Amino acid sequence: MDLGLRDKVAIVAAASQGLGFAVAEGLAQEGARVAICSRDAVAIARAAERIGPEVLAVPVDVTDAEQVHAFVAAVRSRFGRVDICVTNSGGPPAKTFEQTNAADWESAVRLNLMSTLHFAHAVLPGMKAQGWGRFLTITSVSVKQPLDGLILSNSVRAAVAGLVKSLANEYGAYGVTVNNICPGFTATDRLNTIAGHDPELRDRWASQTALKRIATPEEFANAVVFLASERASYLTGVSLAVDGGLTRGLLG
Repeated sequence: MDLGLRDKVAIVAAASQGLGFAVAEGLAQEGARVAICSRDAVAIARAAERIGPEVLAVPVDVTDAEQVHAFVAAVRSRFGRVDICVTNSGGPPAKTFEQTNAADWESAVRLNLMSTLHFAHAVLPGMKAQGWGRFLTITSVSVKQPLDGLILSNSVRAAVAGLVKSLANEYGAYGVTVNNICPGFTATDRLNTIAGHDPELRDRWASQTALKRIATPEEFANAVVFLASERASYLTGVSLAVDGGLTRGLLG
């Protein structure tokens, strides 16, 4: 199937490793022109080298609105437009409610919600003007099924899901789709490091899914690439769980 992504211009945030890298690589393999960012200048440059010679790599702190807008301007200067934007950022620390303070909540909002808003402000007007766009957010299955000990992620990522639904309603008439992708247990470097300290932990995670295994980053990226494509033209306002059946709700 031709996904219609050749020569589309795609931004992927937090793409130096893990899910973001897999998504950027998947889009590039479909012929998209890709721009990636991360706070680590060395890591993002290495990621670009692995993906291909035409990749634009810029160090960006996604919690900083000025840096995000400057990055998007650089993408437009290099490629002429932005067709696809995939927002992504690290998750807030694992804590219970009583372990959190006001600074923890403010940091989580900046990291997960405000970073998404910065990209939305920077790219959606241009997508509206050109009559085509894909705005995608990467959150977590916690928006479908809150996870114990992750009250910051459960709360703030749910706000992102609400934003996605609202933006989908506002921009659908202009040919712009807005969707959210919710990963479950995926074999990123971070998860592999955590599991390395407890040999039985990976098996427990896998046993919680319907498929009885952990996803590869490429499997997650495949779902994102499809939602970014021409073939997903009638899908918008969706929070899609890519979790192997981890979430148990009927609408999960």
